[in-house]
Amino acid sequence: MNVEMMGLQLLLPEIFVLTMACIVLVLDLFLHDRNRVVTYGLSQLTLFGALALVIALADGDSHTAMFGTYVADPMASLAKAFVMLVVFAVFLYSKDYLRQRDLFKGEYYVLGLFGVLGMMVMISAHSYLTLYLGLELLSLSLYAMVAFHRDSGVASEAAMKYFVLGALASGMLLYGMSLIYGITGSLNIAEVAASIGAMAELELALIFALSFVVLGLAFKLGAVPFHMWIPDVYHGAPTCVTLFIGSAPKIAAFAMAMRLLAESLGGVQADWGGMLAILAVLSLAVGNVIAIAQANLKRMLAYSTISHVGFLLLGILSGTVEGYASALFYAITYAIMAAAAFGMIILLSRTGFEADTLEDFKGLNARSPWHAFLMLLVMFSMAGVPPTVGFYAKLAVIQAVVGVDLLWLALVAVFFSIIGAFYYLRVVKLMYFDEPLDSQPLEYGTDMHVAISVNGLAILLLGLFPGALMSACMAAMGL
Repeated sequence: MNVEMMGLQLLLPEIFVLTMACIVLVLDLFLHDRNRVVTYGLSQLTLFGALALVIALADGDSHTAMFGTYVADPMASLAKAFVMLVVFAVFLYSKDYLRQRDLFKGEYYVLGLFGVLGMMVMISAHSYLTLYLGLELLSLSLYAMVAFHRDSGVASEAAMKYFVLGALASGMLLYGMSLIYGITGSLNIAEVAASIGAMAELELALIFALSFVVLGLAFKLGAVPFHMWIPDVYHGAPTCVTLFIGSAPKIAAFAMAMRLLAESLGGVQADWGGMLAILAVLSLAVGNVIAIAQANLKRMLAYSTISHVGFLLLGILSGTVEGYASALFYAITYAIMAAAAFGMIILLSRTGFEADTLEDFKGLNARSPWHAFLMLLVMFSMAGVPPTVGFYAKLAVIQAVVGVDLLWLALVAVFFSIIGAFYYLRVVKLMYFDEPLDSQPLEYGTDMHVAISVNGLAILLLGLFPGALMSACMAAMGL
């Protein structure tokens, strides 16, 4: 009985989010449009409550529950805490955007909460089955969110592309998992790792299964050559949905890669490390080069995401605790940067106008020097310019790669980062040196202004003082 209660206690954050999402779903049916802010308030309260529960239950040890299918460890606690914080900011940024377009409906927040629940399950998965359930819950929520604006043909097209390619990726991942189950006789991550570790020589079927798992992961992360859905989905979805997709799920995707590769398939690290090296180099090359040709800021940030996934993969493929910690640091800081970048697009948008092209940022310094400065911090951080956090995140990953004698990979990463700096600095040039095309004052609420300011300054402060977060990432990885 005590063991069961302990298991339920570990699951309290997930139980709380699920309960509140169901309450918000039902309550929203009885609310008039003018009272929709209640749905928003309850959604934010849910995230705040879940964050408090995650922090309260974090004791620095690793515990399993639900017959070994769920794990609560330091990595899960840290990843979940930042998922809550990032989604809190996402919901806040989205409020005015949705209201201006008559889209301020409960569905956005309910789907968002179910997406958060899916991320939490993915992060704490200790079984292939749990991992897949979490992934599908997140994916189904995202498909519906992309198609959220029913009257938009572009959004519907993006949702269909996302759904078809996402289903294909899920099928590949599931096939790889089923093969591993057939070889090892278990779906439990620890048991799979032990079974592979006990093999005298690797079976060909295991390498075949590993290939499908890596393919599925690459699709979900958006690594080249499985990146084709990212630009279309980022561009076609309403900006508030792009903001959601482009931020918090990256932390969950990192956790999924860690559970699948480092924890369950660590015995074949040499094999999946080589696969990730190819994906990382292709992602860095394609993402940074094609982003230069984009005139739409959302598409530019989509290709930018692909290049950042390359860096994330570099940290994981190193196969060391320092590499894993640097990749976790990179995933968290990228989610913060992406939230600020898409938040700035929302800030410049207004009723009937989407500020999603590079032209819309021309002369921003003349219209609002403070917001131009915040966007400058975001662009500098994504480019890896000191003293922003993006510089430290890239440096930590490169050090991890050099530490395992993969100097050529580090040089490739630096080379393409220099190329990538061009399109980030182009945005800064447009804001500070070009004449504004639009002289209308920016429309935003006080809460939006405060949140985007805190978000932007966090990028600078984490760059100046990265020690605390890096130490937390190291501790989460067992150092």
